[in-house]
Amino acid sequence: MGWVLFFDGDCAFCSAAVGRVARFDKGRRVAFAPLQGKLSAEMGFTKYADEPNGTMVLLRESDSQIFLRGDALIELARALGGAWRVFTVARFVPRSLRDAVYQWVADHRHRIMAPALHCPFPDPELAKRLRE
Repeated sequence: MGWVLFFDGDCAFCSAAVGRVARFDKGRRVAFAPLQGKLSAEMGFTKYADEPNGTMVLLRESDSQIFLRGDALIELARALGGAWRVFTVARFVPRSLRDAVYQWVADHRHRIMAPALHCPFPDPELAKRLRE
């Protein structure tokens, strides 16, 4: 694995997004870990789970570089490769604008997808890529 995507494990929107990323990641380059998990605590990322509006964190394992918010989405597009690389042009959009759009979605994510009463167990292929 080359990247680890840390996500809000208590968010139905975020969990659904992880499922989509896993399906699009044909090269299986991305692993997943909840921000509330052990690995996140060891890496010092649990502070991002406590942010009121959430923040995804993407760790590139080759050089331990960390990407947040809009930068994480751009790096994730690079990680997925193929046609997804077209979204890397977003790096030319000012970070303040990218992060404002990211923040708007984060602010409204619970309205976009209501919190689930329970978290469905991921499919077996995704479960193999989850890190605690």
